[in-house]
Amino acid sequence: MSPVEVPVDVLVVVVSHRSARLALRCLASLAREAKRPELRLSVVVVENASGEEADLASGIERDFKDLARLVVSPVNGGFGAGNNLGVRSAHEAGRAFDYVHFLNPDTEVRPTAVLSLVRFLEAHPRAGLASGSFEHPDGTPWPIAFRFPSALGELEAACGLGVVSRLLRDHVVPRTMGSSPELIDWCSGASMMVRREVLEQVGGFDESFFLYFEEIDLCRRMRIAGWESWYVPDSRVMHVRGQSTGVTALDRAPARLPKYWYESRARYFALHHGRRYAALADLAFLVGRSVGSVRDALKRVRRTPRHARDLLAESPLRSRNRRALRAVQSYFLPPTTARRTSA
Repeated sequence: MSPVEVPVDVLVVVVSHRSARLALRCLASLAREAKRPELRLSVVVVENASGEEADLASGIERDFKDLARLVVSPVNGGFGAGNNLGVRSAHEAGRAFDYVHFLNPDTEVRPTAVLSLVRFLEAHPRAGLASGSFEHPDGTPWPIAFRFPSALGELEAACGLGVVSRLLRDHVVPRTMGSSPELIDWCSGASMMVRREVLEQVGGFDESFFLYFEEIDLCRRMRIAGWESWYVPDSRVMHVRGQSTGVTALDRAPARLPKYWYESRARYFALHHGRRYAALADLAFLVGRSVGSVRDALKRVRRTPRHARDLLAESPLRSRNRRALRAVQSYFLPPTTARRTSA
């Protein structure tokens, strides 16, 4: 990959909610990356109304005052709102940047992780977003990117049966990636770099998603606007999964998902495919779950508690939920061009 010939301005946004200790460790890893002559890094840490601003402020002042600044959100509007606030504050402060690297507080960038994404985006002008590979704290790789969710993908995931996964392999949402850059549909929001011009064109995160599915929605809007998303394995980031949300941690049993996960899921399907398709996706999941439950009982597989019942409670299969989704439209697109739900 061609070298970066001039220093490139990169804004890093880290949204912290009850993650001050982890966020400061993330800053320590970024401080090492900031020493590279090809990069000019500036970091905005958004304290998302969890009461840890004093801890973050003292840590930044002590160790990272030349690299990062703290922005305190008055309310916890969610992951997307926090990231939008970070970008907006940089605009208002007059900071120059070519790319925005959205980074979870429970991550640590490995050497060249930021630079590899910059190099790729500089060399590929149609790439609007680049993300890399992840690793667990013990160093084992997690090389995963994703296809966009679909009704058939929901059926496959709920069944958990090898024969079904083979038949529906082109619809399986998680993709195990190789050692070369590849086009993808979407990536984990734990580490994703986006061109500034892309954010200006399609808008930032849709703040109607409190948490989950907001990065899928952003990647989908980018795809509609003609931009590509890429997996760049040379960029490697350690991610302590679930530590910033408490939901998807790997070191404990599956947890019951919060109500906002189901609300975000319903909103995503309704926004991009219509309410009828959103209901079909839920039906596909419930059918698949009924089939898969037999296999789970035989093999004693532990699934997310109350998943089917909680999904049905927020599903557009229920008339009250269909009515609630009737007005769903893009948070950023004007009413004349917004993708509204179908009847």
